[in-house]
Amino acid sequence: MFQQLKTAVSGAQILFVAFGALVLVPLLTGLNPAMALLGAGVGTLVFQLCTGRQVPIFLGSSFAFIGPIIYSMQTWGQGATMFGLFCAGFMYFVFAAIVRWRGMAMVNRLLPPVVTGPVIMIIGLSVANAASNMAMGRAGGNQVMPYETSLLLAAVSLATTIVVSIFARGMFKLVPILAGVTVGYVVAAFIGVVDFDKLANAPWFVVPTFGSMEVNWAAALFMLPVAIAPSIEHIGGVMAIGGVTGKDYTKTPGLHRTLAGDGLGVCIAGAIGGPPVTTYAEVTGAVMITRNFNPVVMTWAALFAIAMAFFGKFNALLQSIPMPVMGGIMVLLFGTIASIGLKTLIEAKVDLMEPRNLVIISVVLTSGIGGLALKFGSFELVGVGLCSVLAIVLNLILPQQAASHDGIVEGQDV
Repeated sequence: MFQQLKTAVSGAQILFVAFGALVLVPLLTGLNPAMALLGAGVGTLVFQLCTGRQVPIFLGSSFAFIGPIIYSMQTWGQGATMFGLFCAGFMYFVFAAIVRWRGMAMVNRLLPPVVTGPVIMIIGLSVANAASNMAMGRAGGNQVMPYETSLLLAAVSLATTIVVSIFARGMFKLVPILAGVTVGYVVAAFIGVVDFDKLANAPWFVVPTFGSMEVNWAAALFMLPVAIAPSIEHIGGVMAIGGVTGKDYTKTPGLHRTLAGDGLGVCIAGAIGGPPVTTYAEVTGAVMITRNFNPVVMTWAALFAIAMAFFGKFNALLQSIPMPVMGGIMVLLFGTIASIGLKTLIEAKVDLMEPRNLVIISVVLTSGIGGLALKFGSFELVGVGLCSVLAIVLNLILPQQAASHDGIVEGQDV
């Protein structure tokens, strides 16, 4: 009994570590935080079912989809966005099939660092404007909160997140986002900009409102390429947790099974109205610190997440967080995502003096940040989706060594 209680407490700790990032995505995108908790809990249990509960991984809301969800919600609405997110899960099945059929060699050929690096950068940079507007209290082109108050709250939440991420030790180092939101919320409540009426009127227990999907193939085709980045993130996450536990999960239960489990979790989360799920580096860090490698801990974390989804007061509390508090977090978060893409290029030692690499990265960055769109009738491909397609196609058709004059890129000054 004591051992079970200890395992349950460890599961609650895992949820605490993942919590800040888990609920941040729905708060930024306008989705229901309860559905994020429910999707993460059910998604993790389904992942464990697919992998025979052998891998100590918790699936939480994916940051890679924040920008695309915001764009899709504004363009096609929530029902179509849910359908697009549901379809995005099938990209994991494609990668699982490729890994099962040809191994990682084919994946590396289609998605080398020169492709994934700039695409990941666009995931962060394409919504940088939204982060700045939220930090300044702007929404829909209107000033919805006083400018000075908004900047104060954004600065407090950002500064707290930075301080905790750099100077904190132990478990506290794993929850910088949660710390930033908490301190920002306390300051906002102190200066009187938090609306507590909805919190007071919210019921203690409530069944979450499930969304209704609306078939929209334009939204689906827009979301499918977005799943490339978190699919690669999943592979890295599985390898990382294997390095911590000393087991090769790419062989047992197999990378194809972990990918399929994650993909099924994405489909379920999208179908109920939550953000897509992915492996969490924070959880891997927590496992490394606690040295508790038992996958049952993740089962408890998933069960606690599901229980929290039905806690009405808690979800009302989340939705009462002022927009600038989240904006301050976004300023760091989106830049961090872009930095991960840059880190991918640096670690792979991608040579930018090679014309083909320079072309791929330049086209992706310019088209992604500039908002280039490809339209065919009612179909539109834009943002991360278009950038992913451009990067993959250019990587496949451009020769490894593009022609140059005496080894110097044409048009470059010496």
